[in-house]
Amino acid sequence: MYIKRTLSKIIHEATATFPAVLITGPRQVGKTTVFEHCKESSRTYVTLDDPQTRMLAKNDPHLFLQTYKAPLFIDEIQYAPELFPYIKMEADKTRRKGMFWLTGSQQFNLMRDVSESLAGRVAILELQGLSQSEKNGMDSVPFLPDTLTPDSRPALDIHSLYDSVLRGSFPELHANPAVNRMLFYSSYLKTYIERDIRQLVQISDEHRFITFVRVAAARTGQLLNYNDMAKDVGVSTNTVKSWISILETSGLIFLLPPYHNNIAHRALKTPKLYFADTGLCCYLSGWETVETLSNGAMSGAMLETYVISEIMKSYRHNGLTPNAWFYRDRDGKEIDLLIERNGLFYPVEIKRTASPKTGDVKHFDMLARLGLPAGKGAIVCLYDKLLPLDSQTLVVPAGYL
Repeated sequence: MYIKRTLSKIIHEATATFPAVLITGPRQVGKTTVFEHCKESSRTYVTLDDPQTRMLAKNDPHLFLQTYKAPLFIDEIQYAPELFPYIKMEADKTRRKGMFWLTGSQQFNLMRDVSESLAGRVAILELQGLSQSEKNGMDSVPFLPDTLTPDSRPALDIHSLYDSVLRGSFPELHANPAVNRMLFYSSYLKTYIERDIRQLVQISDEHRFITFVRVAAARTGQLLNYNDMAKDVGVSTNTVKSWISILETSGLIFLLPPYHNNIAHRALKTPKLYFADTGLCCYLSGWETVETLSNGAMSGAMLETYVISEIMKSYRHNGLTPNAWFYRDRDGKEIDLLIERNGLFYPVEIKRTASPKTGDVKHFDMLARLGLPAGKGAIVCLYDKLLPLDSQTLVVPAGYL
């Protein structure tokens, strides 16, 4: 069963505008599938997962592009970066739009090669796991409190919300509900280690690296502390920094930067770590049931991870890069998320409560003190209706993400 992706409409727009379209993102989020469902019958598909095809692409890229004619869909392009200069020459020679569709993981090396060879000729799109809207059969729109209006979408009670957190966002788990969740994530982790990590860096102690990934999962929603993680794993701080970069490069985590300016001299300058997929994070940190997760020590951090991940997807799946931060200062004043759009800053608080109060958003007034023009704020929580908390803040049910 195919679940329609919001990115589909952006693919069509980009194909009509650029010679090449590249979709990046973690493994198994549906990069190939979304292209296949947008593909015209005249477009040739070739995957560089095939060893013989990969060898041709690497050893004789000119012959490869003679053999496989545009319009062409090349899957797993990161395996043959030698193709990029030849794709550039072909694009410059014919000046046709939509000649090449490309997918690729391992973003750091891939993006370096793309920026060197295809600058100005490629639309770069990012796909994450299924958004909550996509699971409900709806296109997602960039989250902004100013644009939210009441509609008929179902509310999420605490059980259904944490069930979604626990199951995660990989399409396979939603297209085939019978798939064993624990087995899926176990296999995903094994494939990730064998196919991505060993190509990005030499890991001498695989067991210790897996321990590190589990330690990172237990810290989702927390300030990134390299020293503490190094002590827990038993490696150097520099090793942890390298491994964090690997997790970020391969799309398993993202780092949310802190907001600070000349006025915010007391603001912290350490980023927060979030897992991109809450299901994988739950698997790694040992949460197996909705009941234990929703009542456990990480219930707040997992909810925060889920909400912020959903908001990030709402932008990326619409072809946009979110301008997002969190704010925390040395006096303990904190705003979970700041979104900047069109010159306004929108504060967002995330609470595991069905009874939001004005005191929950008392730090939103920090925007005025920081000299930031403010848009409408939001408190995302377990309440079942969209309604004003006060004149400047909306109560946003988690089901509205």
